[in-house]
Amino acid sequence: MRALLVRGGRVIDPASAVDARVDVLLRDGTVAAVGPALADPGADVLDATGAVVAPGFIDLHTHLREPGDEHKETVASGLAAAAAGGFTTVCAMPNTRPPADDPAVVRTVLELASASGLARVLPIGAVTRDRAGRALADLAELAAAGCVAFSDDGAYVADAALMRSALEWARALGVPLSDHCEDPALVRGGTMNEGPVSARLGLPGAPGAAEVAAVARDLALAALTDAHLHIAHVSTAAACDLIATAKARGLHVTAEVTPHHCFLTERAVMERADVEGLAYDTDARVNPPLRSESDRRACLEALRAGVIDCVATDHAPHARTDKWCEFDRAAPGISGLETALGVLGALVAQGALDLPTAVARLTAGPARAWDLGRRVPGIGSLRPGAPADLVVFDAAREWMVHPARFRSRGRNTPLAGRALRGLVLTTVHGGRVVYRHEEQG
Repeated sequence: MRALLVRGGRVIDPASAVDARVDVLLRDGTVAAVGPALADPGADVLDATGAVVAPGFIDLHTHLREPGDEHKETVASGLAAAAAGGFTTVCAMPNTRPPADDPAVVRTVLELASASGLARVLPIGAVTRDRAGRALADLAELAAAGCVAFSDDGAYVADAALMRSALEWARALGVPLSDHCEDPALVRGGTMNEGPVSARLGLPGAPGAAEVAAVARDLALAALTDAHLHIAHVSTAAACDLIATAKARGLHVTAEVTPHHCFLTERAVMERADVEGLAYDTDARVNPPLRSESDRRACLEALRAGVIDCVATDHAPHARTDKWCEFDRAAPGISGLETALGVLGALVAQGALDLPTAVARLTAGPARAWDLGRRVPGIGSLRPGAPADLVVFDAAREWMVHPARFRSRGRNTPLAGRALRGLVLTTVHGGRVVYRHEEQG
C-alpha cells in the first residue's frame, strides 16, 4: 500500500490538542507524522486545502441488522454508510437475529466486517440470553470473542438483581455495560413523548420519567458495584442532571446522546407530516422518543459541557414497510450514520456548539468513554502510531438530505429535505480511501 499525504487542511485532533493547518502522513496503516510541509516523494497526495481533517469518527451505538434482518441493512451496507458519514469505527449492537449472545454470532459479524474492509467493527455482546432479561448471557465468553461492551439495547434490564449481577461481571471483565434506560412499566405502550403534541395527535405518550427512573436505578447499582455504567441515548434534562451529579460523586459513568435528540423535538412527529398531508411522520418515531425543546437544549448543553461524553448515532435502519403504517405499529429508529456530521455542523452554524467540541465528541470522546485504546492503540487520534483513520470534510458546505442517495439500506429519516451543514469529502480507513464524495445533480 502506498503512503498517503493529506496536505493543506485544518487538522482538528482533540486527543492531541491540535488545531492547526498542518499535513498528515499515513504509511503502513498508521499515522507516520503530523506537521507543516511534510514530504514523501513516494506518497499519493490528498489535497485538503480549505477543508477540515480529523480522526475517523467513532460510533458507540450502531445497528447493523445482520444476521437476520438483511432487508433492513447488511454489515456491508452499514459500513458503506459509516464511511460516507466519516465513521471509521462502529460498535455493533447485539439485537440481531439471532442476537449476539453467543460468540458464534460475534465471529460472524467480525468476519463480514473484515470482508467489507470499509470500517472497523467492535462488537457489543448481549447482557442477557436472547435479550429477554431473564438470565445472563455468558459474558466472559463474549468478552473473549472480542466484545468491547455489553448491552440489551432496545430492551431495559428491568430485573434489578440481574442488572446488579451483570454490572459485577462487567466490572470483573473490565468492560462497560450500556443500558437502554426506559422503565417499560412507565412507558406502557407510549410511542412518542408524553406532552401537548402527543395529546394533539391522539398518540399514547411515553413520559420522560420512564428514562429518569431507569437512570436513577442504574446509577444506584453502579455505585453499589463500582462498575462502569454507560447510559445510552440520553434524552431528558433530568437524566442529564442525574449523570452530572453521579460524575461529581466519582462514579464510573459515561453517557452518549444522539444527533437527533440534540437537533429535533417532538414537533418533528407532525412537522413533515403536515406538509405531506398526513397526521404524523413515522420516520420521527424513535426510542427513546424525541422530547421537548427544554430537553433538547439540556442534552445539547450537557454534551457541550462534557457531562455527556460523546455523540452516538443509534443508527437504526428500517425497510420502508416498517414505517409505512400506523404510528403505533411503526418500527422505532432513525438511519443516522450519514447525517450525523451534518446535524452537528448545523448546530455549529447556529452557534450552539463549536467545531472543535463537535469533533471531540465524535473522536476522542467515544474513545475515552470506553477506553477503546486498550483494544486499538491510538484510536480516536492522529498521533504518530495511531491507526491511519481520518476524515476530510467541508465544515461550511451546506447540503440537502436526500434519503434515496443513502448508502444505507435504511432510508428512514425525519431529516429528508432539510439543509444540513458539513459535508464529508473523503474517508480513509487503514490508510486506504474508502469513501470519496461525488457531486450529484
